[in-house]
Amino acid sequence: MEPEPARSTVYFDGSCPLCRAEIGYYSRTDQAGALCFVDVSQTGAEPPAGLTQRQALERFHVCAGDGRVLSGAAAFVEVWRRLPRWRWAARVASLPGALAVLELGYRMFLPVRPFISRGLGRILQRKAAAVGQESGGA
Repeated sequence: MEPEPARSTVYFDGSCPLCRAEIGYYSRTDQAGALCFVDVSQTGAEPPAGLTQRQALERFHVCAGDGRVLSGAAAFVEVWRRLPRWRWAARVASLPGALAVLELGYRMFLPVRPFISRGLGRILQRKAAAVGQESGGA
């Protein structure tokens, strides 16, 4: 199988602790540099073609190496396809009906994402404060 000529660009909400954690994982896993990451929550960040910054923040988007802008579950499948350890998940997602089920799950997740993210953010803040106290008090 030949490598793709262009990297896929991942657009993510860097103001979301959950999103940052997931993108951090993908970034560390991307040994080949197949993905480029754009935090669309940053002032001046360019969202994918045809989308506003608000639209880009509301859902996960990826611009595939061939120029297609993918959203939601299809965007995750593109990321998985580009990461060797996750290609099995992309193959499963290609089974008949699988992408529709993944998209339904993603749409059900979106309304609860802010609550999960806030909870994760609080946990990470407490953890950082504890680490700061340990290093400052020693």
